[in-house]
Amino acid sequence: MAHVRLFRHYIHLPFVILGLIDLLVLVFSFLLATFFRYFGDLSYFLDHLVFLIPSAIVFSLVNLLIMIAIGVHQARLEEGMSGMMLRTILALIAGVPIAAFTYLLAKEWLWYLSSSGVLTSASVFGFFLLGIVRSVFFAVAGKDTFKRKVLVLGSGSRANRLLEDLKTPFNRKGFTLIGFVPLPGEQQKVPEEYLIHPPLTLQQYIHRHPVREIVVAVDDRRKGLPMEDLLECKMEGVKIVDGATFYERESRKVALEMISHGWLVFSDGFTVSSVFGIGKRSLDVLAATTLLVLGLPVIILTAIAIKIEDGLKAPVLYSQERVGLNGRVFRVHKFRSMAIDAEKNGAVWAKKNDTRVTRVGEFIRKVRIDELPQIFNVFNGSMAFVGPRPERPVFVEQLAKKIPLYSERHRVKPGVTGWAQLCFAYADNEEDTREKLRYDLYYIKNQSLLLDLLIIIQTVEVVLFKKGSR
Repeated sequence: MAHVRLFRHYIHLPFVILGLIDLLVLVFSFLLATFFRYFGDLSYFLDHLVFLIPSAIVFSLVNLLIMIAIGVHQARLEEGMSGMMLRTILALIAGVPIAAFTYLLAKEWLWYLSSSGVLTSASVFGFFLLGIVRSVFFAVAGKDTFKRKVLVLGSGSRANRLLEDLKTPFNRKGFTLIGFVPLPGEQQKVPEEYLIHPPLTLQQYIHRHPVREIVVAVDDRRKGLPMEDLLECKMEGVKIVDGATFYERESRKVALEMISHGWLVFSDGFTVSSVFGIGKRSLDVLAATTLLVLGLPVIILTAIAIKIEDGLKAPVLYSQERVGLNGRVFRVHKFRSMAIDAEKNGAVWAKKNDTRVTRVGEFIRKVRIDELPQIFNVFNGSMAFVGPRPERPVFVEQLAKKIPLYSERHRVKPGVTGWAQLCFAYADNEEDTREKLRYDLYYIKNQSLLLDLLIIIQTVEVVLFKKGSR
């Protein structure tokens, strides 16, 4: 199995395994550092090992959380091994003071963390050992060890959509695509080189060519599916999955072109309990309070910078009407990043290299500082910390007419950050908005406290590496 599902969110299995391996390597690195710093005698060290374990585990967890926050493991896909290790260095450097701080919270259990020499040595050992272990891991995992062999039934529009979106290496982390089996009478959209024409039944084909999963992606099931054949395959242990569900699992977004209201009704997800509501609100307030405390100096400096550039009488903040939960309009607050008369001719999309943006505004947009005043929208309950980004009423009205299911994103509170912001760049046109909606619907369908926490942690990567900002 190439994915695990935790609290309704799909996580690629090799990343889970790699995270656990990193955790063990960091524990070993800390133990190694304390051995050389305090012990030196192996038997004496082993006799006192139980007293070292709490400090070793906390050191490892702190560093692993920082690695998740700055996207260390995902960097392997986009930046290669060198990019992954560079981010690992940043994480280990940041982990030294944070791990030392945890000592103040539990001095009687974590006193080994009070030694800067141990923490520094453990980080150095950890960097080299992580490099070695990861190289071995990718040498094995890179050879399709964790990948499922997948066969797609269908060759029409739905099947072609799967091919176009999932044929890139980034979106094929969890499976190897064997090919597409066309159905009689189906209008072919998939290129011929991807088609398979088995002379035998599907059951006989999988006996000769081992397949772990068959994806049903036909345009019209009413024209007939080989149900008996599919049933035989399922009885052989082959997983049969709907095309839209497969797409959601592999890409972590919802395929607008492949779903209907019926699919939304009968698919799992969209379940919200009162306990979740209380937990989410508590997480919102905690995250907003933490950000306010940490960001207060930045807020003050930003206000001063805006005043210096535009004059003492120039407004620091601006507010706009945005569409929130259940379509209700509210006012969102942001630092002003554009000229005062930026919209004298009416609302227009923000775009790359927008001439209306001030010099201070250009900087605060890149590092997302302009979003900080939205903390107060979280406090007053008009926004959540995590959710779809709120849009202006004039744009919502236009987009709802052109994009199916666009209004469904208003089923939850809008957020300061969100799943779409992590996965996709800034949207400045209708097609980009359509793509972000796919991610927003995934979040709404699979929302949980775990997913919210994951998004909050990984938002640090967005800020540090200016991912998706414009």
